[in-house]
Amino acid sequence: MGNDGGSIPKRRELVKDAARAPTVSELKATAHESLNHAWTHDPLTSELLALENVVSDWRGRLYNYESILKGLMPGDSDDTKNTESANPESLEFTFASTGIKSLRDIVKLKVKRYTPPGAKEKEIWACPVTLKELGASTRAVYLVPCGHVFAETAIKQIQEEVCPECSEAFRSEDIIPILPTEKSDLERLAARNDALRAKGLTHSLKKDKSSSKKKRKADEANGTGSGKGKEDSLKVTLKSDTSTRVSGINNAMTASLTAKVLAEQEERNKRRKLAAAGN
Repeated sequence: MGNDGGSIPKRRELVKDAARAPTVSELKATAHESLNHAWTHDPLTSELLALENVVSDWRGRLYNYESILKGLMPGDSDDTKNTESANPESLEFTFASTGIKSLRDIVKLKVKRYTPPGAKEKEIWACPVTLKELGASTRAVYLVPCGHVFAETAIKQIQEEVCPECSEAFRSEDIIPILPTEKSDLERLAARNDALRAKGLTHSLKKDKSSSKKKRKADEANGTGSGKGKEDSLKVTLKSDTSTRVSGINNAMTASLTAKVLAEQEERNKRRKLAAAGN
């Protein structure tokens, strides 16, 4: 047209250009943006993470402690929970998909605050050994069971398997990468979780109460239970365990939520036992 020697691009040529494969730099930028979002936002609520009150599961994901407590509360179904005010990337991410069944499936992280020289008011979250800022640009890990967070390079340099902050011993398999992206890390974490479950332990290395309940039910079905005395003893143990966990929480709101979750869990267990006895 116009005898200018030009040509009009066809539709398939336009679609081909629009659907071109992203470049390596574009892929890296997208991955970094996604990782930065995971470092700063709770995947369940899309609210900003409060790193002074953040927890992690066996996959290395980060959550606000309050969102885990609310997820453990009986009530709304997981299909409708956690979708309100969620961003498009987390609409399909529900509490049920985390696999968290109790507070023993998470570890409270301990992150160091640090003010860099020359930055009087700017406070960052940093590795206590290297003082590197923690976030999407730094590969970070935490130790189980203590929960202290470090840059991965710092943990690789230490000679003994003892936490540099609290001197609590740890095993090499209990070094958990935060928000891992490499396939080898994900496979190692999955294998670790399976091994712990086989031993009757949770991610925090505490005893898995759900396995004890299954064993107790099996014993009762086989007629090996010890009757009412055993049930009374269990109730006393549960009350003592609840009081201990709640008293160890400094934040008043968090302590209140924890007490409510534990009380409702206990009540729900009682109803299940009564229903099972009625059948």
